[in-house]
Amino acid sequence: MKNTKFIFVTGGVVSSLGKGTLSASMGKLLQARGYRVTIQKFDPYINIDPGTLNPLEHGECYVTCDGHEADLDLGHYERFLNIKTTRANNITTGRIYQTVISKERRGDYLGKTVQVVPHITDEIKRSMKQLGQKGQYDFIITEIGGTVGDIESLPFIESMRQLRWELGSSNCMCIHLAYVPYLAAAKELKTKPVQHSVKQLLELGVQPDILVLRTEHPLNTNIRKKVALFCNVEEKAVIECIDLPSIYEIPLKVRQENLDTIILEKFNLPVDTESDLQPWIDFVNKMKNATKKVRIGLVGKYTTLPDAYISITESLKHASAYSDRCLDLRLIAAEKVEENNVEKTLSELDGILVGPGYGVRGIEGKITALKYAREHNLPTFGICLGMQCMCIEFARNVLGIKDATSTEFNPNTVDNVIDLMDEQKSVTNMGGTMRLGDFDCVVDKDSISYRAYQKEHIQERHRHRFEFNNHFKERFETAGMKCAGINPDTQLVEIVELSNKKWYLGTQFHPEYNSTVLNPNPLFVDFIKACINK
Repeated sequence: MKNTKFIFVTGGVVSSLGKGTLSASMGKLLQARGYRVTIQKFDPYINIDPGTLNPLEHGECYVTCDGHEADLDLGHYERFLNIKTTRANNITTGRIYQTVISKERRGDYLGKTVQVVPHITDEIKRSMKQLGQKGQYDFIITEIGGTVGDIESLPFIESMRQLRWELGSSNCMCIHLAYVPYLAAAKELKTKPVQHSVKQLLELGVQPDILVLRTEHPLNTNIRKKVALFCNVEEKAVIECIDLPSIYEIPLKVRQENLDTIILEKFNLPVDTESDLQPWIDFVNKMKNATKKVRIGLVGKYTTLPDAYISITESLKHASAYSDRCLDLRLIAAEKVEENNVEKTLSELDGILVGPGYGVRGIEGKITALKYAREHNLPTFGICLGMQCMCIEFARNVLGIKDATSTEFNPNTVDNVIDLMDEQKSVTNMGGTMRLGDFDCVVDKDSISYRAYQKEHIQERHRHRFEFNNHFKERFETAGMKCAGINPDTQLVEIVELSNKKWYLGTQFHPEYNSTVLNPNPLFVDFIKACINK
């Protein structure tokens, strides 16, 4: 770990400034220079993980390859850096306290009074350094969730201060992201919120090395000088991050501001290393130059908060760009889709994606949308619950099982084409107990799925408790719905599709968790192609 450099990213003034995308962009720049980079997120909430949080509360729950339910920022890290993250990349206050309390119950502290300092901060520092233990990374970027000044974040800021003192300034750095508001009445950008934000950090013993300023208007030289003077930061280390049309332009913008060069200089590392960002630039140019639209409807129950489906949205953007199309995404509230408006809602679209979720709200709307799409040969992609709704709709309207449903919605049904997994029937705790993470799938060579993947053995990530009921499998396949992907160990159905349609496919897994800027998921790419050819 002695050669690993630690970069901490904090936020000030307001939340939702984009610390995650800044961290990912910074990581991309360092990676493009040949360095090995990973990113971790420390969340100040007391939940053990976001797995039990309502998506409308905190956005999407991301799933890592090792089956950890994580903050949505880990999706940004993976999509930008084309890396895999694990449980070690996302830590919450809840996990820290759970670990410390477990140690106290076992007697590990030998009767000492357990306190925030040093016991909680020591555990936080241990987690901060964990990824660097094997020496496999040159840089570990650590995003501290929340805003400086929040009472919840104080132990993380204190741990960062201690780690900087222990490892030295040649191995640790703080980058602070803050907001410069524009007062329309005065026609003036105001730096006082940034100054107060940095002052709060200084009161906690942390001097930021670099300031990244989010702004809606360009910063002139006088503003940069003023911020540098009052915040004890070099003028060249005051970085502008103006609002951009796409988050994928941020790495290019902060590179123009020499962010990677400044970081390397502060760590006394060579700054003349070549930076290979050409594949990224090519992707951004494809996005910016696409003029023709592909119109996709995302039918779901969490459409009031777009972040609830952020991995799906970004996967659709990746696939659209590589097909030289601009994504025109329509968020459709499932509970508002009914027989009397479904044609008006869907007829102008090139394709629909029926999203994942939990609970009965909006299910009938999803089934209505799927019936229309199937009967009108509209390219359709169902993910997790979306795939399960495909099966319910097919059972009701093709197999004639009028009361077909899932035991999630009716525990006493006998027409349970979707059923609770056997291993889930004894589960009582909700957190971290689903079928989570990477699982194998064998794809039928005569299928849409195989055409997309171009291989028989795949591995995708899962997050579910319910599954297709294999007792109905023969009836489904006889009627034309192919079970095109099967888990080789459990025989669980992972993919269903209708081969007599242009593109009608559902997956029990979440392919959106395996789509990155430079490696878009094959299913999304093939889906968009089918929508374009419609």
